[in-house]
Amino acid sequence: MNLKSKVFLMASMLAILSIGVIPVEISAQTNKITVTPINEEISLEKTVTTMNVPEDNKFTWGFVKGGPSEYVERYPVIIQFYSNDDPVHFAQVDVKGDGSYEYKFRVRNLDSNTGEFVNIFQGDYVVKIFRVIPNTNDLV
Repeated sequence: MNLKSKVFLMASMLAILSIGVIPVEISAQTNKITVTPINEEISLEKTVTTMNVPEDNKFTWGFVKGGPSEYVERYPVIIQFYSNDDPVHFAQVDVKGDGSYEYKFRVRNLDSNTGEFVNIFQGDYVVKIFRVIPNTNDLV
């Protein structure tokens, strides 16, 4: 097996392992989607969802993703996390060519000084996702 094949095999194994650490215990539920026209061509879609990270979470990563759909080029997706109405974390993610997006974030971290894991996210959160979409409202 040549070096190129070995590197590809190692990268494939790491990709499979990284998929395994995506938290399945973290739950989310979409509560509300609103669309607000900005002008004649575009609208702002706001999705509000809840996220729960259990206290005994053992996974390192969480993610927010949206499936393929209509989108407007050059407008990123904005993701905001709130705990008890207090802002906790904000992110900006580019939209892929098919209209999908994904944001991966740390839920848990290893403290290099103590060697213990620290939960970055724990408990209930409100997650707001903003994306620009083509305007479908005939009234504007």
